[in-house]
Amino acid sequence: SNPQSSIVEPSHSIRNLYTLKHLKNMEVIQEKLKVLRTKLDSIPILQKAEDTTKVPKEYLVLVVGTLLSIIVFFGIGAGSLCSITGFVYPAFKSFNAIESKMKGDDQQWLIYWVVFGFFSVIETFSDFLLYWIPFYYAFKLAFLLWMMLPQTMGARFLYETFLKNLLKKNESSIDAALKDASKTANNVGTNAAAAATEEVKKDK
Repeated sequence: SNPQSSIVEPSHSIRNLYTLKHLKNMEVIQEKLKVLRTKLDSIPILQKAEDTTKVPKEYLVLVVGTLLSIIVFFGIGAGSLCSITGFVYPAFKSFNAIESKMKGDDQQWLIYWVVFGFFSVIETFSDFLLYWIPFYYAFKLAFLLWMMLPQTMGARFLYETFLKNLLKKNESSIDAALKDASKTANNVGTNAAAAATEEVKKDK
């Protein structure tokens, strides 16, 4: 027998097996993309994006999702993304709540802004955490979504669990601190205006 043929035949079989495996993987991927597309058909804005870009909506979602993952996990513009997420959607829903006649949604978004403000103040004084917590912005984005989404209503949970009692216990102290801060700001403004007026008089 020809020794070269015994070498070629196994290598040919390996290539065939690799090709079959590759084709099966592609079939699985295509099937998953079809399922994803079916789920995305209920979102009109994605259909408009597909018509405009001529790119299938499932691919658009995958690309945007990948970019967002890179942004969040590698910190490239993640702070801005979290700020926009924590503000834009809640602000729009708050506007809808103000304009609607229902009062339940007003309370929900007022609670969100109270909790959002509370944690924003804490974050302001704990910037050093950014250097020690891996994937900080990924956790922050997930936390913001948990707080705002109607399916989870995390802001209401946090408010009812501990924040409401904390604010009630310290209400008088907070009022006093705000009054002192307001007086200080007024004094600073008055002194600054007086100093500016004196400088103008000197220049004349």
